Amino acid sequence: MNNIPLPLMSFLNYMETIQGKSKNTVKEYYYDLRTFFRYLKVQRGLVPKTAEFEKIRIDDVDIDLIKSVTLNDLYGFISYVSFKRDNSNSAKARKVSTLRSFFKFLHGKMKMIDENPASELETPKTPSRHPVYLTLAEARELLDSVEGEFRDRDYCILTLFLNCGLRLSELVGINISNIRGDTMTVIGKGNKERTVYLNDACLKAIEDYLRVRPRDGVRDRDALFLSKRKQRISNKTVQHIVKKYVEKAGLDTDRYSTHKLRHTAATLMYKHGDVDIRALQQILGHSSISTTQIYTHVDDKRLRDAIKKNPLSKAKKDSSDE
Repeated sequence: MNNIPLPLMSFLNYMETIQGKSKNTVKEYYYDLRTFFRYLKVQRGLVPKTAEFEKIRIDDVDIDLIKSVTLNDLYGFISYVSFKRDNSNSAKARKVSTLRSFFKFLHGKMKMIDENPASELETPKTPSRHPVYLTLAEARELLDSVEGEFRDRDYCILTLFLNCGLRLSELVGINISNIRGDTMTVIGKGNKERTVYLNDACLKAIEDYLRVRPRDGVRDRDALFLSKRKQRISNKTVQHIVKKYVEKAGLDTDRYSTHKLRHTAATLMYKHGDVDIRALQQILGHSSISTTQIYTHVDDKRLRDAIKKNPLSKAKKDSSDE
C-alpha cells in the first residue's frame, strides 16, 4: 500500500489502531477505496480515456476531490462494480460499508468535509444462502486422503479445520504457546482473542505432528505449523494443501475451500453435536448471532423432529365435536 493520499492513510490508521480491525480487513478497505478513487478519476476526466484502470494512480487524490463526491457518484460506483466488474451482492455490500465508514470518519472524526455524501447510501439486498459444507462421509474421505512427506502436519491442519471451525488466518497464526491442555487461544477478526476447546482427535493430531515437527533451523520457533522452509506456514500454502487433498478425495475443488471446511465444522456440530446457536456463535467467534444463524437452515430433520415433539402432535379431533 504505497503512495496513499493523506485522508485515506488517516482512515486506514484509525481503523487499525483505534477500531482494532485486522490487517486483512484494513487491506480490503484500501482496495475498495482505491477502486473507488480510480473510478472517480475516470468519471471526472482526470486520466486519459486510454488509461489502464488497474494502473491509475491515486496518490494525487486530495481533499478537494473528496469534497466534490456526491451520493450520485457513490451509486454510480456501485453500479460500475456490479455491471463492469461483476461484483456479487456481498462484494457490493462490503464496498458500501467501506464508503460509509470512510466518509463518516472524514465528516465526524476529522471534520475534513462539511457534508457526508454516504449518509443516505443504502446497502444492496443480500440473499441469504445456505452454507456449502462437506457431509460427514466426505469429511472422513478428506482426512483419509492425507499422505506424503508432511502427512502429520497436513492431517493436523485438516483436523483442526474440521473440528474447530477455524478461520484460515486463525489456523496460520497458532503458536505452540497458545496450546494448554485441551484449550487453545486464537486471534480472530478484529484482533479478538478467543478460546478454542480441543477434542480427542485434535489433541492426538497435534501430538503426532509435534513429534515430527522440525526443531533445528526453525525461524519462528513458536509457530505451530511450519512450511518446508521451516518458517510459519502461509495462507497460500494452507490453501494449496486443502485444495490438493480435496482433489485427491475426489471432491470439487471449485466448491470446497478452507472456509468451506469452517462451514463443515459448524454444520457437523449443529447437526450431530446438539449445539445450540449461542454456543455455536462463541465457538466460531462470530460477533453477531445473525451470522451464525445460517447454520440453523441446514438440517431439515431437526425441524421435522421439533414439530413431532410438540406435545399436541398426538392430539386427535373428537368426532363428537362435528
